[in-house]
Amino acid sequence: MDIETLIGAWRRLLSGSGKSWVLFEHGTCVVLEEGEGDLAGRATGILRAYGPVSVGGPAGDFRVLELKGDAGWLVTGHHPDVVTYVAADEPEEPSHLAVGIHGRSKRDRDGTELHVVHVEDAHRAAP
Repeated sequence: MDIETLIGAWRRLLSGSGKSWVLFEHGTCVVLEEGEGDLAGRATGILRAYGPVSVGGPAGDFRVLELKGDAGWLVTGHHPDVVTYVAADEPEEPSHLAVGIHGRSKRDRDGTELHVVHVEDAHRAAP
């Protein structure tokens, strides 16, 4: 999935929330309650701590939330502000288990690579 499509998906998902957010390369978003300061730096610190997967611990757990209108899924983990978007056409099998494992692997990649692709500051007007 290209970056502009990911940004558009997250803008739709978080529209009206009043929260700032930081998007990472593989679709993981860190939503920030406090939207001031170095947003990318804060989000990177959170994802560094809560993104990488270690099976057998809380980092291996996930929950799958189905989006309306076949828009895909959100996969959550052990930090409430770290969520990964999985598009409807991504997983080979659309079962919650397959989607969850796919989303968790995307979060793991984002949590180890830590490549920020977009910062949305709720206190500044969106382009």
